[in-house]
Parts: sequence; structure tokens; C-alpha cells
Amino acid sequence: MIPGLELVMSVRVEIAAALQIGEVGAGVRRVIPITGGSFEGPAIRGTVLPGGADWNLTRPDGVAELWARYTLRTDDGVLIGIVNAGLVVPQADGSHRVRTIPQFEVAGEQYAWLRRNIFVGTLLPSEGGAAVQLQFFQVT
Repeated sequence: MIPGLELVMSVRVEIAAALQIGEVGAGVRRVIPITGGSFEGPAIRGTVLPGGADWNLTRPDGVAELWARYTLRTDDGVLIGIVNAGLVVPQADGSHRVRTIPQFEVAGEQYAWLRRNIFVGTLLPSEGGAAVQLQFFQVT
């Protein structure tokens, strides 16, 4: 059976200016602070809490490795930890293709489906660079 994809949520993550750590041996490291945002999907909605970050590494081959950790709060008060890892791959036309693999940590049964399924994501920068737009899909 061939897997499908079902949209779970769209997320707007607000970010601050990147902190440039610099060349660390494996590439150029920068830390991008997460300052807030919001998310919404068919069965879930809420806010992105400030305090997380993306520890981004741009490798010598031009591909950037994303590794973001942050917290969501649903409109009904449930906290959800997220680790979102992925790759930013430069394209021949100057654009970038971003694919991620989000993993969720959540207590209780209401949102247990987030820890019992596999998800993939996309990411696009928003106008002005102060946020990114993500979409997370459940692999069905």
C-alpha cells in the first residue's frame, strides 16, 4: 500500500535575527531564536510559545541542516513539545526546497495521535524574514 499525506496543521513561527556562531568544523552554525507564532489545523489550534530556537548548520555542500525545538500551546491549554529536523536544499533556479520530520511530545490522550504517527513537513520563509510558514502532514 502506498502511503498518503493528510494536512495536520499550518504553523506560523515568528523568529528573531540569527545569532552567527560561525564555522564550527562541519559547517557554519547559526541559532535562530523563536519568538512566538500560531498554528491551526482541522483538529488542533493554538500558539507557538517564545523560547525555542533552530540550531541551523550550513554544510560545505550548501545544504543546511535544520534542528528546531520549541513548544506549542493548544487553545485548550495543552503543551506540546516539538523537535523539527530537516534539510534546506538549494535548487538550480536559486530557490530552496525544505523538507522536515517533526516529532511531537505530548502528555495525555487527547493529542496522543501526535506521538503515534509519522509526520513530514514543508517550510517557506515569509515576507520580510521575521517568520517562517510550515505545514505538517501525517503520513497515512
